[in-house]
Amino acid sequence: MSAQGDCEFLVQRARELVQQDLWAAKAWLITARSLYPADFNIQYEMYTIERNAERTATAGRLLYDMFVNFPDQPVVWREISIITSALRNDSQDKQTQFLRSLFETLPGRVQCEMLLKVTEQCFNTLERSEMLLLLLRRFPETVVQHGVGLGEALLEAETIEEQESPVNCFRKLFVCDVLPLIINNHDVRLPANLLYKYLNKAAEFYINYVTRSTQIENQHQGAQETSDLMSPSKRSSQKYIIEGLTEKSSQIVDPWERLFKILNVVGMRCEWQMDKGRRSYGDILHRMKDLCRYMNNFDNEAHAKYKNQVVYSTMLVFFKNAFQYVNSIQPSLFQGPNAPSQVPLVLLEDISNVYGDIEIDRNKHIHKKRKLAEGREKTMSSDDEDCSAKGRNRHIVINKAELTNSIEVLESFKLARESWELLYSLEFLDKEFTRICLAWKTDTWLWLRIFLTDMIIYQGQYKKAIASLHHLAALQGSLPQPQITGQGTLEHQRALIQLATCHFALGEYRLTCEKVLDLMCYMVLPIQDGGKSQDEPSKIKPKFRKGSDLKLLPCTSKAVMPYCLHLMLACFKLRAFTDSRDDMALGHVIVLLQQEWPRGENLFLKAVNKICQQGNFQYENFFNYVTNIDMLEEFAYLRTQEGGKIHLELLPNQGMLIKVLEVLREDSKRCSFWISITSVIWCIETCLINNRVLWNPV
Repeated sequence: MSAQGDCEFLVQRARELVQQDLWAAKAWLITARSLYPADFNIQYEMYTIERNAERTATAGRLLYDMFVNFPDQPVVWREISIITSALRNDSQDKQTQFLRSLFETLPGRVQCEMLLKVTEQCFNTLERSEMLLLLLRRFPETVVQHGVGLGEALLEAETIEEQESPVNCFRKLFVCDVLPLIINNHDVRLPANLLYKYLNKAAEFYINYVTRSTQIENQHQGAQETSDLMSPSKRSSQKYIIEGLTEKSSQIVDPWERLFKILNVVGMRCEWQMDKGRRSYGDILHRMKDLCRYMNNFDNEAHAKYKNQVVYSTMLVFFKNAFQYVNSIQPSLFQGPNAPSQVPLVLLEDISNVYGDIEIDRNKHIHKKRKLAEGREKTMSSDDEDCSAKGRNRHIVINKAELTNSIEVLESFKLARESWELLYSLEFLDKEFTRICLAWKTDTWLWLRIFLTDMIIYQGQYKKAIASLHHLAALQGSLPQPQITGQGTLEHQRALIQLATCHFALGEYRLTCEKVLDLMCYMVLPIQDGGKSQDEPSKIKPKFRKGSDLKLLPCTSKAVMPYCLHLMLACFKLRAFTDSRDDMALGHVIVLLQQEWPRGENLFLKAVNKICQQGNFQYENFFNYVTNIDMLEEFAYLRTQEGGKIHLELLPNQGMLIKVLEVLREDSKRCSFWISITSVIWCIETCLINNRVLWNPV
């Protein structure tokens, strides 16, 4: 029998004995190896037996022997490839853990050499990068030789693969895994321009990762479940899988924290003017403002260095706080469909002073005819609306019950505004920031457009705000259909109400009313709380100058509908109380004043006073819409001798009085007026009785 045949016989005999007598099988193989030490099959069979028995130390020694003595055997490299795959695998099953332990038994030099050899045999860019990354993590001394090359290879692969989004597997590996190893290794020498390039790539990735829309996630993931995201300060444990990576590899803990750490490391390596210790975003922004004051005093090299410091530091403060603001007022943009619902907020002009500056004692009604003269002396002026408030330091009113972290949200809005203003305060900052925004395509970021629109409204630049809202509508139209129920309708409502408030601030009252009426198509009549008055929030008096404030209003029918009525009231009021006569506008004002009666008593008395000055009043829809008993009493009083015998052209509701008018035939308008008053009161009484029966059945 030949030597080859002898080896095969011995191996076959050992295989037959494995199940019956393991020790006998091992004895056969030990004998075979003693006789034929250069035979690979004997060595591999010994390794297979120990591996299947999960004897880590023995299997590791045998694998090491095969790696040293038989480096060209494909079977060896297949086995090593299986082990290295286990090292990269997130699984915690028993077999994977055994393979990891087996690898740990190998000498460090052998581990390093194995990983390098396996990397060389990888033709897939992503797999090769993961293997090389495994090498860099286990052997930091290899970062100097392979770190920058791996980073550039990943960025090149991203370009070659034509990735549409910066949130892709290549950028993730570079930014989250490779870049920290490179910049934190002081033996790696990097020029400043390369550091800025890497910082730019990292910032683009992290910002897009944190602010990615759930709509886009659903589009890419198909039927994959999307869970809710965490708060802006702890955007971690996100069940979002980046294509090409595992779920575990796709999750990033505290992305903002990671980004600012990269900023700090790059700043130290580029010799920026850094402050020791951890500083708040407000401190960073204040520091950048101080640095800008002295920029012109630096030479060219220092000027370029500090320009980059100001741009990147301020830019990251801006994006962080702008995101935090938008995430607080419209969290549905960033949350999955299973996330707990939170009412979105919309920034609007505060017109809560639409009823005037004079407070009313709720316990004393001055609308009665015996107090009419006294009330007329206290009427308000017609220029009580100040819609021209622009610029800085406007107060934003928020109900803390609607936004528990209102102080933090307003601070984020303030920091984002100030950062934006700083970035556009100097030409060289403006130019660099604009270049970055163009490269990142920030004009397609829906969440950022929402913030910019609110900022422009805050600044009082209403024409720009209207243009921004149209841009926002175009962005919404270009996105996939929303997966969250009502999301598209919600965003359309936000746009309509903000368009209305902008047109109102510009004095374009017709357009204001058009937008309000368009918005009414989406409104659902709110259910009134039996024991609460609608005007309770009005008891809180603003501390700042009226007319210049803004408010964050819940985007719900219950909150938006009264605001729309206030908006229409403000529009008609400005027309009704001018020197020229406009009975239609005055009538509309009277109708709208019923909504929160008696808050508008003083304004109603002003309307009555204007009617008295005119001597007559014509409003054909009076009895169709006016049902307030106090108002009806005042108009009844105006027809009397004591009230001035004012001539009132108030045609009655034809449906209500058709039988009466058939008898009267318009022979007596005076009688028609009193019949109309009586009929309306009768209808009110009937409704009250019906409601009482409904709520208190016998």
